[in-house]
Amino acid sequence: MTRTDVAYRKTAVEGASGFGLLIALYDTLAGNLRRAASAQRVNDIETRCREVKHAFTVIGYLENCVRGGPGGELAQQLSALYASLRGKIMDAQVEQSAEALERQMERVLKIREQWQKLDLQSGLGEVPTLGVAGTMAAGASPWQTERRPGGWSV
Repeated sequence: MTRTDVAYRKTAVEGASGFGLLIALYDTLAGNLRRAASAQRVNDIETRCREVKHAFTVIGYLENCVRGGPGGELAQQLSALYASLRGKIMDAQVEQSAEALERQMERVLKIREQWQKLDLQSGLGEVPTLGVAGTMAAGASPWQTERRPGGWSV
């Protein structure tokens, strides 16, 4: 990542909402998986391992955020999702499969899309609902965010 990329990300994060920060983490995770798959395709094992290692760091951060939250059904679903994601990435590493890494990247991007929809709904003053089973289809769970001063809490 270039210094310009780092500066751009830093500026974007400084003004981001809670949802915006979460979306940025999913973007980072998807980018790690994309770069790992590309590295696997050209047999660049060092780069693949570095990208996968960073992906695991991001997943760990997301898991810690879930553990530190209020819990409930969403937290359980997200914890299961992150454990599954970690396992499938590990399998892709063992199999040295770029396709398996790309499938996990697509999964991450689908979930990111749902978080982005929630961010848009919260900006319109709507109370978003969210379900995580599989790809977090909106409305699949009774869980709701709550309105707090300064924005929505996830």
